[in-house]
Amino acid sequence: MRLSHFFLLLTVTGALLSAQEETLDKRVRHATDTLHEIMGMPDKSIPRGLLDRAQCLAVVPGMKKAAFVVGGEYGRGFALCRTEGRWSAPAPIRLAGGSFGLQLGADSTDIVFLVMNDRGMKKLLSDKFSIGADLAGAAGPVGRDAAANTDILLKAEILCWSRTKGLFAGASLDGTVVEHDEGEAKKLYGKAMSNRDIIEGHVATPEAARVLVHELDEIAPIRKR
Repeated sequence: MRLSHFFLLLTVTGALLSAQEETLDKRVRHATDTLHEIMGMPDKSIPRGLLDRAQCLAVVPGMKKAAFVVGGEYGRGFALCRTEGRWSAPAPIRLAGGSFGLQLGADSTDIVFLVMNDRGMKKLLSDKFSIGADLAGAAGPVGRDAAANTDILLKAEILCWSRTKGLFAGASLDGTVVEHDEGEAKKLYGKAMSNRDIIEGHVATPEAARVLVHELDEIAPIRKR
């Protein structure tokens, strides 16, 4: 393949991903609906015990997969963490990863992951990290009776799930980069805000994101001391 054709295909791939982008309001609603639908099926959802132990939760609705010569994954979503007596406001995040391949077409997958310990939460506050390299990740179990105390789950700092065409299952996200979405944070909060500023409670939840925080309060309420 000529080099000019190669770069043309990369440009087309990028344009397709951009064209499929949701507005911020739609992404908040999509994220909220994703959590509601996943946790509405107790036998096929994230085990309640893991959700109760998690320090943070992130949901990336409609993560895109597209490939012409170079494959790639790209998605936008929100991360929320437990603060004193409540869930934090949502911090906009991006997920990105890539792989070389020849597959054609595009797909869309909902991603949910739990950050299970303080070290994982600190990485999330740092605005950028890689699953697998910076934090140990593992595919999460599904269902109310799924074992949640195996060695791999005890060692994992991030547990990941995906939902594609209605099928919800544990997923490996090793190699995926998670980073602060500065542009979306400016849209949501009206000014530049870091993940640390948002997650540590230095900002109130904006009206546009309250539906997402309310949904998380419903499925994983934090008991006030």
